[in-house]
Amino acid sequence: MKTNGHEDVIEVTDLRRVYGGGFEAVRGITFSVRRGELFALLGTNGAGKTSTVELLEGLAPASGGRVRILGHDPYTERAAVRPRIGVMLQEGGFPSELTVTETVRMWAGCTSGARPVGEALEIVGLGRRAGVRVKQLSGGEKRRLDLALALLGRPEVLFLDEPTTGLDAEGRQDTWALVRDLRDQGTTVLLTTHYLEEAEGLADRLAILHEGSVAATGTPAEVTASQPSRISFELPDGYFLGDLPPLGELGVTGHDVEGRAVVLRTKELQRAATGVLLWAERARVELRRLEVRSASLEEAFLRIARETAARTGTGAGTGAGTGAGTGAGTGAVAGAVADDKALTGTKARKDGVSA
Repeated sequence: MKTNGHEDVIEVTDLRRVYGGGFEAVRGITFSVRRGELFALLGTNGAGKTSTVELLEGLAPASGGRVRILGHDPYTERAAVRPRIGVMLQEGGFPSELTVTETVRMWAGCTSGARPVGEALEIVGLGRRAGVRVKQLSGGEKRRLDLALALLGRPEVLFLDEPTTGLDAEGRQDTWALVRDLRDQGTTVLLTTHYLEEAEGLADRLAILHEGSVAATGTPAEVTASQPSRISFELPDGYFLGDLPPLGELGVTGHDVEGRAVVLRTKELQRAATGVLLWAERARVELRRLEVRSASLEEAFLRIARETAARTGTGAGTGAGTGAGTGAGTGAVAGAVADDKALTGTKARKDGVSA
């Protein structure tokens, strides 16, 4: 299928997934990913990200709807899909006594057209650790090994599930650069992450999931543009918010005041900022701690999650920030999803999902 002249290599239509007991983790979502595009799936914990990705990877059948990877059903036509995709799970489950080289060589034996072991290790920066046992690797190094295995088969479509968890700042930047290079070479990438700056910096387009449904989709710029920009400053001594020009005339849509600290929200950032600065100049006052900035993806994410929760009557917690997930769901549901995650993770390694 083609959208706007571009080939869609991932097609998801009204996709549903229901666990035993009737819990519907994925509730009729629809999206597509074009060839050579990096698409990010974001969401609160329990939003349905992992449940969705496992259906795309062919690890479980959909309860309803339709999914196609490279034109094939990834579950019923796994033989056609598996050699052309790479999968980086959240946890690899490698034999701890094997060395890094032995692990990659073993995995290469299950992978069609595998690249040389040394090449795979150099790509992810593990060349110097080739002879080290897996149990001696740091958490970040194990994530690099996960990525090396996902890239072994030179995949056309690459699934990355929380790829930079456990990496230090340098390792995260290196991984981002590698993922950008892969995309530029034509690899289609589907990314799930809790690091919102990661999605903002890497993704061509993204979707925010909440309670199993798509709450927002578009480019990072489009999603953030739906949220107001902010102007914050401290009022000078002897001045109050009412001393400013009428906020409506400045294009301000909302404000908060705490002591002398003021935060203005606007969809017309230049107009509002110009009005505030011209007022300060006329009044011959200094606005201390002045900050003018557009909305971030983090702010958009949190606001969308809160608004969606309010509309649906769910109580999703928002402990999310950059580098942290948001909390949602019940213990019973979390347990069911965790059990399924463990089972499918083991199944992926046993079946030799092309890495």
